[in-house]
Amino acid sequence: MATLNSDWQAFLSARGARAGDASEDIETFGDPAAERAAAREGAVLCDLSHLGLIGFAGSDAQVFLQGQLTCDVREASTVASRPGALCTPKGRALATFRLWQDADGYCMQLPVGQLEPIRKRLSMYVLRSKVSVSDRSGQCVRIGVAGPQAGARLAAALGAAPEALPAAGAIVQSDGMQWLALEGGRFELVVQPDAAAALWTTLAGTITPAGEPVWRWAAIHAGEATLHEATREQFVPQMLDLDLAGGIGFSKGCYTGQEIVARTQYLGRLKQRLYRAHLDGSAMLPAPGAPLYSADLEGQATGMVVEAAWAPAGGIDLLAVVRTDSAAAHPLHLSAIDGPPLQSLVPVHPEAVSDGGH
Repeated sequence: MATLNSDWQAFLSARGARAGDASEDIETFGDPAAERAAAREGAVLCDLSHLGLIGFAGSDAQVFLQGQLTCDVREASTVASRPGALCTPKGRALATFRLWQDADGYCMQLPVGQLEPIRKRLSMYVLRSKVSVSDRSGQCVRIGVAGPQAGARLAAALGAAPEALPAAGAIVQSDGMQWLALEGGRFELVVQPDAAAALWTTLAGTITPAGEPVWRWAAIHAGEATLHEATREQFVPQMLDLDLAGGIGFSKGCYTGQEIVARTQYLGRLKQRLYRAHLDGSAMLPAPGAPLYSADLEGQATGMVVEAAWAPAGGIDLLAVVRTDSAAAHPLHLSAIDGPPLQSLVPVHPEAVSDGGH
């Protein structure tokens, strides 16, 4: 469920925001088809309250996180963000996230439904370390801008030169807010709650407001794999291409699950990788964790849906972790071999499958 403060929620509602039937996440601003079209052809403006924010403060915060997370925490700063994963001792990803710093410490952004379980889990390992772990979701407002014209329209609306926009992974400070540049030409603006309404109003003059499903589609388009309850502990981080996205620090030292992650990288042959695909003619979105089948395995699943969203041109776009041999040799189907096949199945990072899995 999204974490919206009442003033911000009222502001968005007054501008046409409509929540979904099952949660407080913003489903649409009134015209889902137009919102999806804007994401493909122009630019969209999205509230990111469906993503929670865990804060880590204290003199031991960096050392503590370095021993828990796959990414090299030293690379996450006020000028750079990093993706990463929290793993079990067996190297299975419990959650994926984005990590950066602000004036108060480290910020870990992940789906709001996973915030409290992950916060509690990490708090168990603090022991005598000088670090606090808290829910900071309500202390700021996070606004996303995505689409092929996102950078140009964002720069024009805020009076900035396009070349001043950060490159993917970088962060800049501007007028009291942080601009995070994300993969796929997306941007995230982190602002104080009292400045959010004015910023939204300015951006909405030239950028189309859109709901959470449109932001999810933009993340799929960018190849950003987000874990949910149904996909926890299903993948080692490399299956989600975190090794290619800067989300695994192979020279940082020990962390929970590090032995398995390192062994997979250097001694094993990774048989599953992250793929992007399209599905025509479906009446329902496949849920995270839905199995994918191939004729070569006679009823055994050969892949799993990670995330799915309605596509601007119709049908469904999705991310899935798939066995590379099946992806290369046979059509994949959702739920049944005689169901509609996945189309345009391509690896998010082609280099990941060109060398036998690494």
